Amino acid sequence: MLELFITGVEQNKNKIFVTAGIAATMQSLGYSCGVYKPVETGVKSQKGKFVSKDLSYIKFLDPFINTYFSYQLDKNISPILSAAQEGLVMEKSVIFADYQKIQEKDECLIVDGLSGLTTPLSKDFLEEDIVKILDIPVLFVVSGKNSDINNTLLSVNRANELGIKINGVIINDYPYESENSEIKMMPKLIEEYTNQKILGILPKINKNINPEDLITVILNGIDLESVFRIKIPKLNK
Repeated sequence: MLELFITGVEQNKNKIFVTAGIAATMQSLGYSCGVYKPVETGVKSQKGKFVSKDLSYIKFLDPFINTYFSYQLDKNISPILSAAQEGLVMEKSVIFADYQKIQEKDECLIVDGLSGLTTPLSKDFLEEDIVKILDIPVLFVVSGKNSDINNTLLSVNRANELGIKINGVIINDYPYESENSEIKMMPKLIEEYTNQKILGILPKINKNINPEDLITVILNGIDLESVFRIKIPKLNK
């Protein structure tokens, strides 16, 4: 079974395009795929039911991708504050139990994190603790346009120091036309100062992109075999 935890380094609204795109692409390559969001904020209530915009988007790309969640929070603010407003305390044990229930349902299971491994979820409970209890490798997704290089280096190196297995880094929203020297140097700086490989650089993805075009962007822009540390038969024909 293939398992992967995708996280950011700060609030990055377009990370979902990478999570959803990888899931849809792996599904197209013959792997049954699921996406699990332990915690999501900004979930909308429609006709008495909570509707997750991220999980709904994944289903739009491919209705056969299985989607799972543990906590869906109404307010689009820090999850610890959103949970507090709802009188809720998020528990590690709940997330671990939910993950165990779904762990063997799909050949490829992607866990979609929030805006960084140090995101607080409750007292003495950060997003990095989810990675530790699930014991799966991490893929960092950072914005080439909106992520500060210092935050990126600090976040990735903190994961290194904690002994978290990192499969690599993907840069999305990368403005290829920019003349900004820091943006141009970003891929090199990440590799040089974190000892982690850049496994893909993606342009800004339009939210209205159709599924086939998103899959093409992922196939052309990301080294999926390195992301999952496997050989993918359909990519080697």
